Amino acid sequence: MPAVTVDDLLVLPRVPEPDPTAISRPVTSVTTAPSGFEGEGFPVRRAFAGLSPSTLDPFIHMDQMGEVDYAPGEPKGTAWHPHRGFETVTYLIDGELRHQDSNGGGGIIADGDTQWMTAGGGVLHIEAPPEEVVMSGGLFHGIQLWVNLPSRLKMTEPRYQDIGRGKVKLLSSADGGALLRLIAGNVAGHRGPGITHTPIALVHATLAPGARLRLPWRPDFNALVYTLAGAGMAGGAR
Repeated sequence: MPAVTVDDLLVLPRVPEPDPTAISRPVTSVTTAPSGFEGEGFPVRRAFAGLSPSTLDPFIHMDQMGEVDYAPGEPKGTAWHPHRGFETVTYLIDGELRHQDSNGGGGIIADGDTQWMTAGGGVLHIEAPPEEVVMSGGLFHGIQLWVNLPSRLKMTEPRYQDIGRGKVKLLSSADGGALLRLIAGNVAGHRGPGITHTPIALVHATLAPGARLRLPWRPDFNALVYTLAGAGMAGGAR
């Protein structure tokens, strides 16, 4: 999963270790996302299946799309469909998708790009691989996260943000062993390019074997971690 990478993590700004007196969050649950299909039949993992909405707020839903290596003619997308009252955040690690919506937003997202669509009072959109990708096939992998809007903004005007891979804020962990791609929000005084109606932080982190990542986190925020690949340990109880 390439997304955005760098040759030397040590040249990046580092996220310092949290204050030694800071309390580590206990892990309240560990779940495995079940498999399913979306749209015209592309495989997904339902990240939040079976979890109580009260533990997820302000998040509603998340799919891991793929990882799948399509043969020529196999790539699939979605038909036109509506959203209202929340935001969809599509982060593509591998492959290409073409987005178009009824508010005039859209474009190609690929290989580390993020599309942040505020549905607000209502929008129709479609997500599909470009024709040349359908013809050639190839690797497809990403996530789509749904973020709830505050009640006062449920009917706000739709908005579209194109967050290209070159705009993402790149950071390193304190031990220099983890690459952090800060897409939105604030981490240790560093701010990602995504503009959010709901105060959140979204980070794609890649840890080298043996590396450790501890992030300062607001005590009134939920903290959710989704593992795309590999294995590791989390929390003080490991």
